[in-house]
Amino acid sequence: MGAGCDCLGLLRGIWREIMGEEPVKIPPYKADWRDKENANALLAAAETYLQKKQNNQPKEADIILFQMIQYMPPKHCAIMVENNYFIHAQEHIGVVKAPLSEAWAKKIHSVYKFPEK
Repeated sequence: MGAGCDCLGLLRGIWREIMGEEPVKIPPYKADWRDKENANALLAAAETYLQKKQNNQPKEADIILFQMIQYMPPKHCAIMVENNYFIHAQEHIGVVKAPLSEAWAKKIHSVYKFPEK
């Protein structure tokens, strides 16, 4: 009981299902918006291991990085599952399917896709 995952854990699990073994071991990190030491880690990993899309219009199977606090690096990620819906892991709720509402759309920092196998 009490086991779950955060947004990065969700993305990592999907990576393993689609791509196989993860390319690097993920070091310990804090799910803390104020963590300045690792502030750019999510963006750096996306830029290294995913393919950036030219526009920020997510489509099914795309990975979205969200900038939850204005002027701060993206610290949340999700995966589009169908037109206008994404899945993500939300603290105290779990893995949920949510509509890409106007409020969420305003927080989109960048959009990626999995690399070709």
